[in-house]
Amino acid sequence: MKAAQDQQALLHDEFKQKLKNERKWVRFYQVCIFILFFFLWETASRHEWIDPLIFSSPSKVWELLLVKIQDGSLFNHLLFTVTETIVGFLLGTLLGTLFAAILWWSPILSKILDPYLVILNAMPKVALGPILIVALGPGLTSIIAMGTIISVIITTIVIYTAFRGTDPNYIKVMQTFEANRWQIFRDAVLPSSFPSIISTLKVNVGLSWVGVIVGEFLVSSRGLGYMIIYGFQVFNFSLVLLSLLLIAVFATIMYQLVALLEKKLIKDDRE
Repeated sequence: MKAAQDQQALLHDEFKQKLKNERKWVRFYQVCIFILFFFLWETASRHEWIDPLIFSSPSKVWELLLVKIQDGSLFNHLLFTVTETIVGFLLGTLLGTLFAAILWWSPILSKILDPYLVILNAMPKVALGPILIVALGPGLTSIIAMGTIISVIITTIVIYTAFRGTDPNYIKVMQTFEANRWQIFRDAVLPSSFPSIISTLKVNVGLSWVGVIVGEFLVSSRGLGYMIIYGFQVFNFSLVLLSLLLIAVFATIMYQLVALLEKKLIKDDRE
């Protein structure tokens, strides 16, 4: 018996070590691709395999980054865009979750609104930008509204579908113990939907950035979206690429924060 347990423990340790090694190799290849990408970009630009005016180079983008940091202008643009994106992301997620809960709470209302949700989801929300600017004014409010609207409908649909997908046996058991609708939602429906909510958060990270950048394209006089438009207008494509790289970096940070939240929620849920 003890020999079998030792053998099982040994196999478990080998499996854990294998996973650990696999993660190291994955990370190694990811770093290699990252370095190779910038090396090829720099080399192609220096040897004019690509047009250095249009595609710039990592060294020029880096020099521009240092200039922008020294004159302090970068932090102003960065803070503006990141704030808008976080607010739009939170509002889109919270409102979408709230609407999904209301639809779950009222099956009649969900049947009435179902076709309208499909129509709104199919509509390109970016096209609402000019209307929002006229309605809310050319400022922070209209940009945050863009970041919110672009994610709220899809959030509502996905999370409502997750709510409806709750195992009916859980609900029947709680109804047997005379749980009311709020208790069923709090103790069964919501916890079982955490994986879908987290997946929606990950999608909303990208959508919020898209909404805010498009809003800044249309109306803003600062922010990373404004830097892209300004760089295009003056043919400073190093500025455009610097803005795109910063968007990629901060979108990745937001995504990783959501991934950390996912680990915590799933862990807590299992506990």
